[in-house]
Amino acid sequence: MSLVLENITKKVGRETHLYNIDLKFETGSRNVLLGRTLAGKTSLLRLMAGLDRPTTGKVLVNGEDVTGKSVRKRSVAMVYQQFINYPSLTVYKNIASPLKIAGVKKGEIDRRVRNTAEMLHIEEMLDRLPVELSGGQQQRVAIARALIGDAELLLLDEPLVNLDYKLREELRVELHDIFEERKAIVVYTTTEPTEALMLGGNIAVIDEGRILQTGPTPEVYHNPATTKVSEVCSDPPINFLKGTIKGGSARVGRNIEMPIEHHMKSLMDGDYMFGVRSNHLFLARNGKEDVEIPAKVELAEINGSETFIHADCDGSRLVVQENGVRLVRIGAEITIYVSPSSFFVYDEAGALVASPYRETVEGGLT
Repeated sequence: MSLVLENITKKVGRETHLYNIDLKFETGSRNVLLGRTLAGKTSLLRLMAGLDRPTTGKVLVNGEDVTGKSVRKRSVAMVYQQFINYPSLTVYKNIASPLKIAGVKKGEIDRRVRNTAEMLHIEEMLDRLPVELSGGQQQRVAIARALIGDAELLLLDEPLVNLDYKLREELRVELHDIFEERKAIVVYTTTEPTEALMLGGNIAVIDEGRILQTGPTPEVYHNPATTKVSEVCSDPPINFLKGTIKGGSARVGRNIEMPIEHHMKSLMDGDYMFGVRSNHLFLARNGKEDVEIPAKVELAEINGSETFIHADCDGSRLVVQENGVRLVRIGAEITIYVSPSSFFVYDEAGALVASPYRETVEGGLT
């Protein structure tokens, strides 16, 4: 199966929700739509499913225009953020419902229900009602119901967002393994870059209804093509410092000098934006080449096993991601350490010109 979105736009009243979307998906592919809340991810899934029609453009399946075809006439299954199950039906009957509607024989239904339940570790709960389950168990039931029908297109709209951290981690691993075994096109939406990386496959970064970059997920994460893509692909958002390159050295912020690393050596003298992810900033020196950035603590945010330290550096906000619980006094003067080799470099138009993961050549990235 192939699914193609061709020049799709979607307007609601005077508002445009999607702008000229072109995407292509192939059988057996895992695809992530990464974007912030209200970026347009759910709108795209609804168009793929046939729940909505685009204002302009086409949806093609195996080359056939299915833009106006009802969802009931498509081989599609969808999992939503909320735990959508039939409250009066047992877990067994919830999972079996798509097969029963399709007229599958009773023996085959039983076999597939029990196999799918075992795959999602809910085989001991088949006789319970949804109200007797935890949130994570209810979402497993919803996922099982979507998986059991062998739909050619499987759409998952932030299915783990309402679960606690431990359950999210468990289900991410399980879903990755399940997707590996399926021949369906899987399209999975998320706001979390780390979740996108765990799922792998291909990614489309979307922001305010526009596709910003597509490609293999690790490639896009390591080489975000614009400052906007780098913001969406980083959590917390990437740190930026204005800077210049002149005479073989770089100056970032007001007066922080640093050597030109190998991935920057082809850059011409001029003004640039230097970006570095929070997990590459440290409160202790890691290497001799580390650059010192003086800053003042504005907030220390403890998040489980990590601490996010928000600091001001001459008017620029930096966020340092430290492992463990770090107690830092608000207003304290600190020194942040960073390796010059960790910086992404963007030109004045916001386009990537040097990445820590690629060499640069005249005219752009290799």
